[in-house]
Amino acid sequence: MKASIRYLFSYGLLLFAPLYVVAQDDITRTPSGRPDFNGNYDISSLTPFQRPAEYGDRLFLGEDEVEALREREMGIRARDAEASDPDRGAPEAGGNIGSYNDFWFDRGNDGFTIEGQYRTSILTHPENGRMPARTAEGQAKANAAPKFAWPERDGAWWLETGDQPYDGPENQTLGVRCIYQPSASIPIRPLVYNNLKTIVQTDEYMMIYIEWMHWSRIIRINDETHNPKVLATFDGDSIGRWEGDTLVVETVNFLDQPYQHAERKVVERFSPSNNGGLLYSFLVEDSDYTDSYGGELVWPKSNQVPYEYACHEGNYAMSATLIGARMREREQLQSENQ
Repeated sequence: MKASIRYLFSYGLLLFAPLYVVAQDDITRTPSGRPDFNGNYDISSLTPFQRPAEYGDRLFLGEDEVEALREREMGIRARDAEASDPDRGAPEAGGNIGSYNDFWFDRGNDGFTIEGQYRTSILTHPENGRMPARTAEGQAKANAAPKFAWPERDGAWWLETGDQPYDGPENQTLGVRCIYQPSASIPIRPLVYNNLKTIVQTDEYMMIYIEWMHWSRIIRINDETHNPKVLATFDGDSIGRWEGDTLVVETVNFLDQPYQHAERKVVERFSPSNNGGLLYSFLVEDSDYTDSYGGELVWPKSNQVPYEYACHEGNYAMSATLIGARMREREQLQSENQ
């Protein structure tokens, strides 16, 4: 069944790609004749990763829906940019204290188009444009993984349950630890900020520099053998091959957490498109999910330059979280001993 799904998905991409990918004579090429992907790309987009459920299996947006998408985003920005009341009181205990200033977010100004039509989502497979359900084993793994979440209740509740959410840095997510941001790296998707990607390409390698989390993916071109599983990494082991003017990248040997292997395979396609940008598509086969999933999006060229993502230097959240946990433990133990 999966083989037929892959065939249908690949066939679907071929239906959409030809009119968007530029003619061969219009491609900027390297001295060896391959498409030249070198440069910076800003993939920020208002197009959601998953399709809103109300759209069902519909692939495209109408003009009125596109305009509503833009207006909704501008409204959110206007509200989030309003000055806070300097005389406001402290939030209620356990209340939502919000996030940081809207200045830091960059979700883009518009959705992307393919063949001149706006997409309802980046995901195109499954047909409803939504992530498939997790398997029982996949759900158990997700439940056991470190979480980026507010405390479940007041007090040092973990002293009673035996959980270890705040024992040390290893109990935090990879993102909070400034190590790795999976959804920014492979498969690549727009996020709320840090959407710049830089490609440095030679005949033998292609490097993709990921602004969030200052991560560099190294793709070996025309290598015939993947590295052994013992050398698995968070972004896997990537080998690329040329199919005409499309670079097809197959990646295996992933880690989900340190020393926790993932049975996952990702196939990405990088094709030249209008205005010197790229058409990027991906298909993921993951044993944690009941079906494969995939989609496509546009990578526009950008004159913006990514700067160092100095995460560790400003990561007060890590120390503050651990200090706060120790304070709660001390307060609860003191209360119990009174």
